Amino acid sequence: MAQASMTSTHPICFQPLFSVVRLDLPLDGQTFDGLIRSHANMSLQVLKSQGEDQAVRLAMATMHAYHVSSAKDDLPDVWRVNEALLKGSPNLLAVSTYGAGYDTVDVPACTRAGVCVFNQTGSNARAVAEHTLGMMLGLAKRLTEADRRLRRGDHFTRAEGMGFELHGRTLGLVGIGYIGTLVAQLARAFGMTVIAHDPFLNAQTIQERGATSVTLDELLAQSDVVSVHCPRDDQTLGMFNASTFAAMKPGALFVTTARGGIHDEAALYDALRSGHLRGAGLDVWMIEPPPASHPLLSLNQVIATHHTAGVSKDARVQMATMAATQLAQVALGEPPSRLINPEVWPEFAKRFEQLMGRPAAPLNPA
Repeated sequence: MAQASMTSTHPICFQPLFSVVRLDLPLDGQTFDGLIRSHANMSLQVLKSQGEDQAVRLAMATMHAYHVSSAKDDLPDVWRVNEALLKGSPNLLAVSTYGAGYDTVDVPACTRAGVCVFNQTGSNARAVAEHTLGMMLGLAKRLTEADRRLRRGDHFTRAEGMGFELHGRTLGLVGIGYIGTLVAQLARAFGMTVIAHDPFLNAQTIQERGATSVTLDELLAQSDVVSVHCPRDDQTLGMFNASTFAAMKPGALFVTTARGGIHDEAALYDALRSGHLRGAGLDVWMIEPPPASHPLLSLNQVIATHHTAGVSKDARVQMATMAATQLAQVALGEPPSRLINPEVWPEFAKRFEQLMGRPAAPLNPA
């Protein structure tokens, strides 16, 4: 009897690994790296953001996905996603950001290149909402102001340190997405009336998210606390300026955990210094961290943090998990759940099949 051949007559097709690159910038690497490496069809390279440019460029020349920091002041300019980086990354199919923001990504350029972009919106919403409420409480009760004065040895009466209650006050939310919705929920638990302005949502949706829809002018005039939760873009850049602050209710509080540049820092200083506004809680700045000499840091009625609202330990695990999950979806040719540029999908699907040797799923399957 002839011995059976051990050689198959059918060719074996080896599909390429989906190559993911990230830089050694702050994130929950244990969670993210572990999840990516648990997938047999994916590979991961973690590279230094400083000092080894050639190694990074070589990796980017063949990568399929780039997991990029959302923090503009953490990420060296050379590694931001722009036309130059895209040109040097011909196999790039997907850009994933560490968090909800995508200030470090030129989304239109990615769309033109057939690269899908997604973020981790919602994964750190609870952290930001709690931080917002903490700032509101701290300002209303004048906690940091009293702490500073006591540490300096100032002599002041209890009445001079008197604050006010949030209960019965009106909170105005500028933007009511994932974060704004949670802030509304927390504020209502404190007995606040919640109003919101969001040009992308109708009144019914805003109502369902826990607030009454108003115009921006109405919000400024009625709110005891204004809290900003909108993205930074061409429409919102400089939205809060001298005239906007002047339109706010005298004695109101201003809180922002959104993005630096939405509020004019010099105009805010003037509004606080004049006494028109009672206080401000600022987590975001034009330059992060702001220099110690920044005028706003000289004011007792300002609570300042270094863009830390969304980086709790819990949120970092959630952000890393969501990012790894979405990258795994894209590695299979499936649309990620937080896709920013859905219009790219037909071109992405073409490029995906060319590079990965298998078809991508439709964006909206029947």
